[in-house]
Amino acid sequence: MSLINTTIKPFKATAYHDGKFVDISEATLKGKWSVFVFYPADFTFVCPTELEDLANNYVEFKKLGVEIYGVSTDTHFAHKAWHDTSDAIKKVQYPLVGDPTTTLARNFEVLIEEEGLALRGTFVINPEGQIKILEIHDNGIGRDASELLRKVKAAQYVASHPGEVCPAKWTEGAETLKPSLDLVGKI
Repeated sequence: MSLINTTIKPFKATAYHDGKFVDISEATLKGKWSVFVFYPADFTFVCPTELEDLANNYVEFKKLGVEIYGVSTDTHFAHKAWHDTSDAIKKVQYPLVGDPTTTLARNFEVLIEEEGLALRGTFVINPEGQIKILEIHDNGIGRDASELLRKVKAAQYVASHPGEVCPAKWTEGAETLKPSLDLVGKI
């Protein structure tokens, strides 16, 4: 069964954000768009490149009313230490969530049981707490924040324009489709 259109499960976690430790839960997400970006571990190789790419695009996500949450099975203490020592991670202004109990990784079905680490999972969650986009990568394959930003815009467009869908490579302002009997076989 897919997690698409399911409501996220209850959770409680601690994040490192804006120089302090903050508690977050499923209630924190309600009423706004959120993106959970799972990554294997702090102090690694591909992870800082992805988190820095998100940091470089964070203003654009915020303009859309989207909060990003970086999540790994490390503790919030490890996130702080990484933030304090890595030039790439110093750029991160969004919460880095600790998941040492692996509750979130299990809830989002990205836990690698034998390693206690998460796969590279990306989840776009609507203001009602439903998962609208999910993508899971092998841990050797990094993600692209600009493509994620495009997908978030498409999800927001579809949510606010019932009856319309976004075709492949859709970008903001481009034509959408209105599925109907008239379109069958014409695309």
